[in-house]
Amino acid sequence: MKVAVQQEDLQLLAKTLQEQLLVEVSSAEVFEVKCAVNKDGLMVLTQHESDVIVDAQIIFAVIEEVLQSVTPHRDGQVQCFLRVFGEQLPYAKCFLALKQRGGWGDGGVGETEEEYFSPLSSSALTYSPSFDEVEEEEPFDPFSDAPNFPTSKPGFQIKPILLGAALVGIVVLGGGAYLLTRPCVMSECKEIQTAEQLKTKSPQLMRRAKSEKELVAIQQQLAAGSAALNVIPGWSPRYQESEELKASLSGRSEKINQVVKALQTGALATQKVQTPASSLEELQARQHLWRQAIAPLETISSSSELYGLVQGKLLNYRVRLHAVNQQIFIEEKWLKKLTAAKAVASAAENRETTAKSLNDWQKVQSTWLVAINALNSIPLTSSGYQEAAKLLIDYRPKLVAARDRATKEQLAAKTYQQAVSAANQAKIYQQQNQWQAAATYWDQALQTAKKVSKDSLYYIQAQSFIEPYSIALKQAQEKLQVVSSFQQTRTDLDKTCINGIRICTFSIDNAGIIVRLTPEYDQIRQNNLANPYSENSSTAIDVTNHLQILREALGVIGENANLPLFLYDSKGQVIYTRTLGG
Repeated sequence: MKVAVQQEDLQLLAKTLQEQLLVEVSSAEVFEVKCAVNKDGLMVLTQHESDVIVDAQIIFAVIEEVLQSVTPHRDGQVQCFLRVFGEQLPYAKCFLALKQRGGWGDGGVGETEEEYFSPLSSSALTYSPSFDEVEEEEPFDPFSDAPNFPTSKPGFQIKPILLGAALVGIVVLGGGAYLLTRPCVMSECKEIQTAEQLKTKSPQLMRRAKSEKELVAIQQQLAAGSAALNVIPGWSPRYQESEELKASLSGRSEKINQVVKALQTGALATQKVQTPASSLEELQARQHLWRQAIAPLETISSSSELYGLVQGKLLNYRVRLHAVNQQIFIEEKWLKKLTAAKAVASAAENRETTAKSLNDWQKVQSTWLVAINALNSIPLTSSGYQEAAKLLIDYRPKLVAARDRATKEQLAAKTYQQAVSAANQAKIYQQQNQWQAAATYWDQALQTAKKVSKDSLYYIQAQSFIEPYSIALKQAQEKLQVVSSFQQTRTDLDKTCINGIRICTFSIDNAGIIVRLTPEYDQIRQNNLANPYSENSSTAIDVTNHLQILREALGVIGENANLPLFLYDSKGQVIYTRTLGG
């Protein structure tokens, strides 16, 4: 059956095939495509320079793909040739049997890929219906009248409507007919109709949506409508329209997806806050979730169909974020207090190792107290509470020990100062020869120094006082004994030297006792010796006896005092002497 085809339709098809080769084959800039028809159907010739390496399978595959795409529901036969510029005969050809299918397996006459392509011998070109043999016929070039097209990439694209019209003109009234039956090329376009309806009704659906579930349903419809437009080929007269619809639906789908993800994140954050956070890190993770939920919703403008739904959620999420921020602020405060308490406790331990005075131990006590008070302030709701409780178990005994040590040091310091004070007072009384008081204070100082605790810082200093205080006490006691002895001797001498009249005077020191008769007594004694037989002779006898008694009494006093005694008359003459041991 002969086919009447307008020359411009063949030119349009050739140009379309050449442009597709430019897209699919890297070296296609050097290819030229021509189309012609004969009684057997459509013929396609592809030419190139002799220095170009060509993969015939790829060239024929591209041509088949284009032709199969434009007539997927029609059967037909196409002859394809490859030829070097300047040559009359092709070096490779294939027969394409177009069938109602979309893949390689049904495209050729034979069963394998190799049957599509076969090199030709040098015989003349004839249009044989198979690959088996090329019959020798008179050389004939059916492409001689076909125009040449530029081999560079085109600056414009052929409108699909023109290509469709051209191919309609090429279609044969039989097995070689080519009909453009791909979706939205020659037939009705349900995909675009569905997409347009969805584009029209989706804004209202989005405005009415009250939940994430409803938004997901709308998003699925938009995605399905957009995906359906992918079947529309690039040469369809409605291709550009489909692309615009696809972009519109995809944009709305993406915006919904953005909101859905934000709502899902918000739902996850809401679920998290149902249980108390166990750590600062967990609170920070919740803060991050709320921020992830809020950020996409803040990009939704007031003109968006999703604005009504978003605003309610956004307000709620911001309130929740503020609450988490407050929790983090409070938790950080307690954790900082916990850290500070541990640092103070470390300082207390360091002070313990270097404490050398009461003041030092008082600082240790106060430092432990500061650490414990800080830990006691951490509430049960804080994640640091458990650690604070464990630290309190460790720190409290240390505070008690520090308090006891400070108390002990305070008592030791007080005892030490009392010993020193008593010793100073003893020295004062000693300088005043008040030996009784001196001995009393030296004894007090000694006993107090002995009371200073052995494990106190003042023990060593107090021990250094014991020996000198003991010596001072002994000396004071000896002095006191001497003084006491002198006092008794004076009492005895006072009684002895007075008998109606002052008989004698005396002085006492460590060298001995000196007794002097008074002139009055000496006068009586002299008068009695000068006139022993006077009327007062009895007095003379008494005076002589009294002097003897006086000497004996003074001898006893000297012996008791353990001191030598010397008796002088009023003129300084020795009248009696008693030496030690005499």
